[in-house]
Amino acid sequence: MKRNSRWIAAIVLASASVAVPGLAQQPASASSKEALAVVDKLVAAMGGRKILESIKDTTISGSAEIVQFGITVPLTIYRKEPDKLRIDLTISEANMTIVQAFDGQKGWRTNPQSGASEEMPDFMAKEMARQAGENQALLYPQKLHILYALKPKATIEGKDYIVLEQTLADGHKATYYLDPATYLPYKTQERSLDQNGIEVDSEGILTNYQKVGGMMVPYAVRVVQNGADAQRVTVTAVTFNTKLDDAFFARK
Repeated sequence: MKRNSRWIAAIVLASASVAVPGLAQQPASASSKEALAVVDKLVAAMGGRKILESIKDTTISGSAEIVQFGITVPLTIYRKEPDKLRIDLTISEANMTIVQAFDGQKGWRTNPQSGASEEMPDFMAKEMARQAGENQALLYPQKLHILYALKPKATIEGKDYIVLEQTLADGHKATYYLDPATYLPYKTQERSLDQNGIEVDSEGILTNYQKVGGMMVPYAVRVVQNGADAQRVTVTAVTFNTKLDDAFFARK
């Protein structure tokens, strides 16, 4: 395992992107009615408030192609509402599974060199917490002090998209590009940190939506950093409400 530890660590780092809080703009005082109406349409497009609120936990299975290394590895993402997240990345060549997780309060990860668990750096834990709360941010923006604003429409490959900007309570900004025909996200965009701690422009392209348990789920996600492909995630299965235990997300 020692012989492989360096490239394993590189793969794990390449698969991580850490969001950077917004630096230039200050949050608006309140979301506009027009923006909140678009959020409501987005929630409806995803399956509706009743469906989203009924989901207590989610398990997503698939694979991640790490473009930089030209390899594809099995990937499983576990989410438990409202604030828990775990990502398992299996490295078969080294017979080990790398875990990155947030238990609702703290983040932890597997050290790829020793195989032991360790506390995650604070900046990574904050990003894991943000990802864990993605559904909550859409369902309860006012309660969580999350602001939404409509921006001018954007044209991507000859098609106009609705542009919705989200500002979290900590100032982090993310932009959603919604298909005007479906109100489902086609692209997300934000500033993030790469594996070297350098700010990059990060985009997620979401396609091949399929309905699972009444909810629309993108089965293909392409991650682009500074204009170059970084990852291609292919989803093979999604299950809801399997009664994931809180202990599953806790550091071992």
